[in-house]
Amino acid sequence: MSSGFDDEAPVVPDGMQIRRLRRALGWSRRRMVQHIAEASFRESGKRETITSNLLEGIEETNEPIAYSTLCLVATGLDRNPVELVLAPDDEG
Repeated sequence: MSSGFDDEAPVVPDGMQIRRLRRALGWSRRRMVQHIAEASFRESGKRETITSNLLEGIEETNEPIAYSTLCLVATGLDRNPVELVLAPDDEG
């Protein structure tokens, strides 16, 4: 099943939604980065994650990231990555 996204093509994440989900779980950014690594390891056997600085950029400025990075974030939040992409009409 194909997602329709190129794994390395940049996408604009919905930083506010990601922050809202993280806070609902009661996680600091550091804890979320750790959880992403744990979830990645369970899913693929590889302990992949992002940095706290990147997570801050995502949450604060909707920093464009590779779709594969968005997938890591989604794995950590137990969400579908498509739910975490900023809608085109919300950009700007």
